Order: sequence, then C-alpha cells, then structure tokens
Amino acid sequence: MDQKKLVAWLLVIGGLNWGLVGLGYFLNTDLNVVNMLLGAWAAVENLVYVVVGLAALWKAYVLVGGSK
Repeated sequence: MDQKKLVAWLLVIGGLNWGLVGLGYFLNTDLNVVNMLLGAWAAVENLVYVVVGLAALWKAYVLVGGSK
C-alpha cells in the first residue's frame, strides 16, 4: 500500500471513530471502536491515536503545499 492510501485510510478510520464518539454522546453510550477493540491494551490504543494524528498532520502539510 502506498503512503497516500495509507494516510487516507488512517484518516477515514480516525474520522469514523470520532463521528461515532460524538454520536455516542447523544445516544448516551460509548461508541469508541478503537477503545472497544484495543481497550485492554492501553499502550496500543494510544499508539493508534498517535499514528492517526500523525497521518492528519502529514495530510495538512500536503494540503498547504509542503509536498506533492
């Protein structure tokens, strides 16, 4: 998988997870899928959040013209 597709998929995963977290607030439930899957391994769960955040930073850098 090339870098652009990997970044895109990480952003999709992160965006969907945040959307579900927001929806969960209104439904009075926890819909954090990353936590559901990896909650037993806090370090791995937080690593996923860091990797998704880095993907967002990279995409922001590309969008402002930092890389083609």
